[in-house]
Amino acid sequence: MKRKPGVLLIGLGVLAFVATMIGAFRLAVTFDQRLAFHPPISERGEAEEWTPRQEALEQQRQEEEEAARTKPYEEEEYRAFPKVGSRVAIWVVAQLHLLFAAFVLAVPMFAVVIEWIGIRTGDKRYDALAYEFTKLLSVSFSLTATFGAGLTFMLIALYPKFTNYLMHVFSPTFLPYVLLFFAEAGFLYTYYYGWGKFSPKVHLFLGIMLNVVGTGIMVIANAWLTFMMTPNGVSESGALISTWDAVSNYTWMPINIHRLIANVAYGGSVAAAYAAYQFLQAKNDAERAHYDWMGYIGNFVAICGLLPLPFAGYWLASEIYAFSQTMGLTMMGGAFSWLFIIQAVLIGNLFLFANWYLWLGMGRIQGAERFRAFIWPLLTIITICFAIWATPRSIIATTEEVQAMGGSSHPVLGYLGVMSAKNTAVNILILTTYVSFLLYRRSGKIPTVKWAKTGNLAQAIIFALSAATVIGYGIAGYRVDAATRIGFSRPQVGAVLLAMLLVTVIDVLMLRGAKTTDTRWGKIRPLSQYLLIMLAVTFTWLMGLMGYLRSGLRLHWHVFGVVRDTSPDAFTPTLGFATQVVSVTVLIFFGLIGFVFWLAGLSGKESHAGEEAAAHAAHPSPVGFDPSPAGATPMSSAGGSAPAASAATSSRIETS
Repeated sequence: MKRKPGVLLIGLGVLAFVATMIGAFRLAVTFDQRLAFHPPISERGEAEEWTPRQEALEQQRQEEEEAARTKPYEEEEYRAFPKVGSRVAIWVVAQLHLLFAAFVLAVPMFAVVIEWIGIRTGDKRYDALAYEFTKLLSVSFSLTATFGAGLTFMLIALYPKFTNYLMHVFSPTFLPYVLLFFAEAGFLYTYYYGWGKFSPKVHLFLGIMLNVVGTGIMVIANAWLTFMMTPNGVSESGALISTWDAVSNYTWMPINIHRLIANVAYGGSVAAAYAAYQFLQAKNDAERAHYDWMGYIGNFVAICGLLPLPFAGYWLASEIYAFSQTMGLTMMGGAFSWLFIIQAVLIGNLFLFANWYLWLGMGRIQGAERFRAFIWPLLTIITICFAIWATPRSIIATTEEVQAMGGSSHPVLGYLGVMSAKNTAVNILILTTYVSFLLYRRSGKIPTVKWAKTGNLAQAIIFALSAATVIGYGIAGYRVDAATRIGFSRPQVGAVLLAMLLVTVIDVLMLRGAKTTDTRWGKIRPLSQYLLIMLAVTFTWLMGLMGYLRSGLRLHWHVFGVVRDTSPDAFTPTLGFATQVVSVTVLIFFGLIGFVFWLAGLSGKESHAGEEAAAHAAHPSPVGFDPSPAGATPMSSAGGSAPAASAATSSRIETS
């Protein structure tokens, strides 16, 4: 086939055009090089002289090199973190470290207690339960150490001058801290991997030492953070006078007690959430029974920590007032006053969820029907106390509304916003929760002692006197000055604690040799498991929010009144911004703790599952922390004998 002449000519034309353009470009470059200035060249090939511009550039280069060689060392005060800023980065990492640390410190406490109960009673279920709680520690400890190391490096990198100051003040505490950390790692992994390989007493000793060492680590770290809030042992300019005085500052011991109790409550709630997670995906009745019992134990531990926690909080707040009235007023009546309304809502939810779970739990106990009539009165009291506690002193209102009310406080509801009303409400709330737990405990037992009616009457009188004392001091608080009103919280707290102590003693004595009914573990509504998860989420959110309060009280100070914060972040974050940061941190934490739950479900699934199944086959109805005392008489719901009840239980297990 012949090519068309037109196509060939077009191709040749394109090639000629390209060749012409290349030639023109090379010609232009050649002329530019020939026309450019070239200094005279000596025989040695060097320029005889430079242009003024070249001389100036060379002189500038030499001056820069000399300045770099003679530059003095200057310590940087702050460095910026990309995107979110240094403070938010430190905030999130520190909060995650503290959340995992609280969990790692708390779980061994009740794991050891449960193991001790198993040794004392010879019941293998407790040993299996303690082991399952301990399974959560291995990965959690690694995450705690990882976030702790990250926090240390970030403090050194982002706040080098302030970190150096803290190291100067507390350097004698670093070696004990490091040694205790290595000891904790040794005791933790020996306690976990040595399960069943040591004698019971030796293994229990390892668990006790794990708790002692962990508490020591917490106490040392608390000294560092409380010094920033209530400094002691330094001069006005920050010079160190006494390291021990810096450690034993105003809020050191109150926060030790407060954190110890809070860690127990928090650890119990997270462990209960793990049990709820396993319960919801259980494949048979035996697994549901085991994780129902585990969730009950975790919730029991959380309630034991929750009840005295407000008292420890009051002690901490009073020490803050004692150190600085300005800080105290900022906390309760200034920038952070609305934060306590959010706190009241969260703590009110904790009490509501805990009581609700106990009431649902009565459905698994035969004979609990006689106490159902008490639920509505208890719920009414909890609701009223919740509403009082969450009532603000000053209401956000328009100008017209403020004028109509005659001020920022409501003419009626304003009386419920002061501490007299709130102290009264929280103490009654604690008493009510204790009554709910007492009713749950009594649901499966029928006293056989002759003085049972007298004991019940004595308990009712004690509760009535305690409530009357709390309410009486609450009303009297409106008629006295502020200092006296604050002092009234002590007899209120004392009345509640004394009532719980006396009622517990009477109850233990009265239920000796009591007849017991059957507890159908696993036979509980799934709603109860979601309540356990919500308890853990609320606890976590509350801990993050209170951490913001404690740090925010320092305002624009690294160390209150001693070391000023001059960074770009030297301002108090708004409450809205703080809730966003805390919420994101809580989401990150539960994403990580979900990973821990998943790994714990895989760990030892085959090896230890057999022991748990055997233990539950031998004892199908675990009874939590309150095993039937020696001499107790089991009975069926129909009033049959113990063998009949056992036969009915065995039949139910075989059917399932």
